[in-house]
Amino acid sequence: MKDWKPTANLKALRLRAELYALVRHFFAERGVLEVETPVMSASGNTDPNIESFALEFEGPKAAGAGARWLRTSPEFPLKRLLAAGVGDCYELGRVFRNGEAGKRHNPEFTMLEWYRVGWDHHRLMDETAELLKSAMALAGRRATVRETSFRQLYLDKFGFDPLVAPEEELRSPLGVYDIDPKGLTRDDWLDLLMTHLIQPSIPASRILLVYDYPASQCALARLRPGDPPVAERFEAFLGPLEVANGYHELNDATEQRARFEADLARRRARHASEPAMDERLLASLPKLPACAGVALGIDRLMMALMGTDKIADVVAFPFERA
Repeated sequence: MKDWKPTANLKALRLRAELYALVRHFFAERGVLEVETPVMSASGNTDPNIESFALEFEGPKAAGAGARWLRTSPEFPLKRLLAAGVGDCYELGRVFRNGEAGKRHNPEFTMLEWYRVGWDHHRLMDETAELLKSAMALAGRRATVRETSFRQLYLDKFGFDPLVAPEEELRSPLGVYDIDPKGLTRDDWLDLLMTHLIQPSIPASRILLVYDYPASQCALARLRPGDPPVAERFEAFLGPLEVANGYHELNDATEQRARFEADLARRRARHASEPAMDERLLASLPKLPACAGVALGIDRLMMALMGTDKIADVVAFPFERA
């Protein structure tokens, strides 16, 4: 075989090691505890847009459920630690998503996720920007920061309010693309506007922080009442790459169960797998302190630092060479 060599060069491998050291120093200075949580879980991610890898444990039944899922993020066990009183914490480790392979995606990748007790998504958004600027400095680069609400971003770019505009208006700017509208929802059109028209226009030296998303895109974030209500979450973009997604965390177990059930109903309608809901997470939520959390894709960040749009340039051995 001739494809035994790594796809990332030595510069990329050294920069990754330096980035890991920077992350650990960044959080050590702030008193945020590094922790480690399981990679295999008895429950999977119910999100209809994320597929988990499934595997089977063949040991003694007394050890626990045989059906296991590789984690798509460390979010659920980290929240259980928070509910147990651990306090501010983070994990830097590998996560896995089935079916996500391509120029910018690898089925296994590195995620940094951290939580701050007593913070909301705005305060965590500022800390995320600090970390990103430090990472850019590591590569000898600078970045400017812009903050905007989801609503204002679309108003500025397209002239319509994304929270209330009719779907036909959302579709109009995408007329230059050959997009099959069959099965696409309102949120799909908003996502396409972001990926096709907004992200490509973000300068490489710009950190764009977008906050207060449509309520329909709440995921595990709190909803803030209003007309219309919004989800208290944010996303961070470094140039055209989305690098982080954060929430003012929901700690209402009844609401979270309802969201999981809605996810599973959508998966059922698509004839997709139905991972078991994380009952341990749900049991812990009444004890979860008010907090904000964010997941940051290390490989995406590395791509931005290296100025490449190919994930193979920043990982030693991508999926096809693993």
